[in-house]
Amino acid sequence: MSVHALTSVEPARPVDTGPIESLFARQREATERNRARFTRKDRLASLSRLKETIRRREDDIIRALHADFRKPESEVRLTEIFPVYQEISHAKRHLRAWMRPRPVPASLGMFGTAAEVRYQPKGVCLIIAPWNYPLNLSFGPLASALAAGNSVILKPSELTPATSALIRDIVEETFPQDQVAVCEGDAAVSQALLDLPFDHIFFTGSPQVGKIVMAAAAKHLTSVTLELGGKSPTIVDSTADIEDAAKKIIWGKFSNNGQTCIAPDHIYVDRSRAQALADAMRRQIARTYGRSDAERKSGPDYGRIVNPRHFERLSALTDDATSQGATIVEGGARDPSQNYFSPTLLGGTTPEMAISREEIFGPVLPIIEYDDIDRVVHAINAGPKPLALYIFSKSAASWRDIIDQTSSGGVCINHNVVHFLHPNLPFGGVNNSGLGNAHGFYGFKAFSHERAILRDRFSILALLFPPYTPLVKKLINLTVRILG
Repeated sequence: MSVHALTSVEPARPVDTGPIESLFARQREATERNRARFTRKDRLASLSRLKETIRRREDDIIRALHADFRKPESEVRLTEIFPVYQEISHAKRHLRAWMRPRPVPASLGMFGTAAEVRYQPKGVCLIIAPWNYPLNLSFGPLASALAAGNSVILKPSELTPATSALIRDIVEETFPQDQVAVCEGDAAVSQALLDLPFDHIFFTGSPQVGKIVMAAAAKHLTSVTLELGGKSPTIVDSTADIEDAAKKIIWGKFSNNGQTCIAPDHIYVDRSRAQALADAMRRQIARTYGRSDAERKSGPDYGRIVNPRHFERLSALTDDATSQGATIVEGGARDPSQNYFSPTLLGGTTPEMAISREEIFGPVLPIIEYDDIDRVVHAINAGPKPLALYIFSKSAASWRDIIDQTSSGGVCINHNVVHFLHPNLPFGGVNNSGLGNAHGFYGFKAFSHERAILRDRFSILALLFPPYTPLVKKLINLTVRILG
């Protein structure tokens, strides 16, 4: 899932930019050389090679992600490998249609011309990937970039070193460097890359760092796709199926230890159903991860926070909330030696608490009771536009009304998170939660230039050219009145 990097791209130390600049120059030269020859067949072959290499290295991928933050094998297969396979397969099935020039009808004023739109590669692209779904959010955008015919420099996150090194190995095994290359390193490497005049930048991470990326891109007027984050709210109204909602929310929130930017950040629940929902979620946590903290900690299905810094951040948010009167409904156990943070439900949070203002990005879920849905809508609209909005309701009139009154990147009704997996839906945010879309055709389009092409066949526009004789003026006036 598109995610929150929570790192800065400001330089941490000096970096030798020579190899990076040389790599960029080689890719630019190769792009110009191959621009007219990178056919659909070439693109399909690149996509197939990527999938074949990933398939050969599946066991290595599972080991690397376990080493980085103990991600369960089944989660790796479902949330890291499957989305990439789907992205590649979907692109291969539809690439002929996506690449086909799209004829557009002529207006009356353009009578006698033929026009079409062609999707052409943007050129040399930069993909900066985050740490929480490091394989998915590296190779998913890469598949879109390859389908669109681009060359790519990929910067994986330094916070998942085992997976980052494996991503480099997979790319080097699969592609020549002048087509796809990996630059590993910390924030200084990211900054060195952002100083270069790429043709497109695809960044997944936090809104704070997204602003830095966008500012760097502006220096070269480089187009950007920003997949950011935000506090995605969940609404459970009085008509909702409580057991169904609890099951789906617990899965969506605590998969990947809550480190998913489209995970439910907090729940608004109708006061009449609040206790039933809390009880149902506690039962679901027990069924999913174990009845005791010892079972949850030792079980194979629950990951870890990525590093001590993020563990301490989550601890501080939780402690701040409880010190101001919030109560732990479930969980709350921690072990800093393992970066273990148990599935935690919070009650009694208030808007003044830090946890109500900052993106949580971890396994802590506030439950907020409401009496008036209009107040909930107002609260959502008062903050930055979220990446996702989730509504659990049996009333079509209710969820339609909420959708009409709010703005978010995406919406799920009676589910959460899964819209990310739909290959025919655009995935992206709005304003603070992102800019542009990814996945399927929308990913292909993000890495393509829509080139307008017009061909004159028997146009009569020349009749309106100067010198502006009385007859020409009369024709212009008629054109403006009749066709304008």
